[in-house]
Amino acid sequence: MVRVLLFGVLIIVVRFAYVVTITGESCNRGDFCFFSLPDNLNFVISGAGSGASAIDAIRSTSPGDDLYTSRDWIKAVQFYSSIFQDLIADGYLSPESKTLCVETAIGQEVHSLREIGVKNSVGISKKAFRPLVVRGEGHAIPFEDNAFDFVFSGGGRLGKSLKQLEFADEITRTLKPQGFAVVHVGATDTYSFNSFLDLFNSCRLVKMRDIDGFDSSMPHIREFVIQKYSEIDGHHHRKNSGDDSGGKCWIPGYKRDLIRDAEPLIQEEPLKPWITLKRNIKNIKYVPSMVDIRFKSRYVYVDVGARSYGSSIGSWFKKEYPKQNKTFDVFAIEADKAFHEEYKIKKKVNLLPYAAWVRNETLSFEINHDPGKEAEAKAKGRGMGRIQPVKKSSSSSSSDLAGEVNLIQGFDFADWLKKSVRERDFVVMKMDVEGTEFDLIPRLIKTGAICLIDELFLECHYNRWQRCCPGQRSQKYNKTYNQCLELFTSLRQRGVLVHQWW
Repeated sequence: MVRVLLFGVLIIVVRFAYVVTITGESCNRGDFCFFSLPDNLNFVISGAGSGASAIDAIRSTSPGDDLYTSRDWIKAVQFYSSIFQDLIADGYLSPESKTLCVETAIGQEVHSLREIGVKNSVGISKKAFRPLVVRGEGHAIPFEDNAFDFVFSGGGRLGKSLKQLEFADEITRTLKPQGFAVVHVGATDTYSFNSFLDLFNSCRLVKMRDIDGFDSSMPHIREFVIQKYSEIDGHHHRKNSGDDSGGKCWIPGYKRDLIRDAEPLIQEEPLKPWITLKRNIKNIKYVPSMVDIRFKSRYVYVDVGARSYGSSIGSWFKKEYPKQNKTFDVFAIEADKAFHEEYKIKKKVNLLPYAAWVRNETLSFEINHDPGKEAEAKAKGRGMGRIQPVKKSSSSSSSDLAGEVNLIQGFDFADWLKKSVRERDFVVMKMDVEGTEFDLIPRLIKTGAICLIDELFLECHYNRWQRCCPGQRSQKYNKTYNQCLELFTSLRQRGVLVHQWW
């Protein structure tokens, strides 16, 4: 009997530790105290029977009178009460609405709703706060599909989430068709406004307004009222530019507007390009330095022709590119085997050991030294690579293929890009492919993959003046500076923010 009693005490202690420290609940939970729940509690989470309501009531336990009478609590409740009364007046919310407040730590929004008569309201947060808030997170809402008439997310919590796309998708999933969601964000420009709407591609924007916040953490608020499409008119949902439809794409006006604020292209061919183009990097206006990029679902950097890690990923992108505290997925595309070993110890870089090309085929890969880059090649110990289809290289003269030549695998870069990223992602690309840009860029345009790139840093290779030999041009490339300028100009005219890279 003693052993049985001790075992029972052990079960209670373990359960108490789990409930309090892990789930954030209290001993008022029926499944901890082993008492039956009251009849008025009918709380259904994802996977429960369809006959039950998502919320009928939450157990009445008071978190303490001191909280309800605190200055911050009263100020917040007054603010949210005013917000919800305006939404009732506009017809987006009603006393009968089943309402969810997402990631409300202590339930001020829920309290405000109940005070003005919206009784069927509940909040979720990482730690429960009974009776107003149950355990749950914005990217994993613990309720059934189509459970709520109204969903509210305040405090700029969507913008602070590390899983914004999942956060937005969960709001949409739990919202009933034709139901309303209201989201408070700190969006301040057209770019972030449109990026926010792209997260909710199953909803339409109904109303937007700017309001003053109630504390210093968020003094200015942009309020979005969105409505979920009904199942009948679901065909109105936005389509991504990177879908399987192929063909040309359309770059929205808010992205085109950035080109007006970008640094001008260098119109005259520089006599000393190794100086002029390198200095021009200081004039570049990066997208994150001009606009707010917080409402993108994912952040991606693609280095095409990456060479060594320190060539541009480590020396420039990691150190210089303004990322607004976002974590980028980094892809290095480099065909030269001499650099592959280095990337094995770079855990946060995804190496594609192939050549970016217009189709999947075997290519010849030539390592040669440009007379104008002999000093650079000597310092780095490796010449620059240039690819050609095998059928062309076999008939080339010895002067065309004077360096080290290997066979490598090329892949359809445009096709890979369309399968790897989406329009809702923020994609930065650097391209240094030794003349292949005149093949890759038209392919990106033709397939529509170009519209998936938010910012492009492109080195265009032409018969530039040589540093070693005054008055002589490089014989490695047959394009002219004017042809490069036309390439840059045509990209900007299409709405692609491209920079002249060195």
